[in-house]
Amino acid sequence: MTRKNEKGQSMVEFAIAVPLLLLLVIGIAEFGRAWMTQNILTGAVREAARVAVVPGPGGTWNGPAAEARGNQILASAGISATVSVPDLGVAFGPVTATVTYNFPVAIVGFIPGLSSSTFPLSSTTTMRREF
Repeated sequence: MTRKNEKGQSMVEFAIAVPLLLLLVIGIAEFGRAWMTQNILTGAVREAARVAVVPGPGGTWNGPAAEARGNQILASAGISATVSVPDLGVAFGPVTATVTYNFPVAIVGFIPGLSSSTFPLSSTTTMRREF
């Protein structure tokens, strides 16, 4: 039997539980987006480093082609970041490709005070130069 003073109990419980559950579900989705973006950054940097360590035509440095390949992969995923592959000029030395990206959090529209929230994602790959 329902008492008179317990009529709105389930409405109050619903009002408390639903925002927490929605925040949890949206947080899981945002984490998935961030993880996917991190994997795309890692793939682009690996590809750029792989192109950079292989000699170009006539045994020349392939750095600009490597950066172009990494940036092409990022652009195809809709990510506006730049891959950098500096030339250390050491034969059979390390080649390091790096990318940094400010990941925009989409949940910020739902939470007041987080209007322009981003956090940095970066990836670095080092391979041995083959020439």
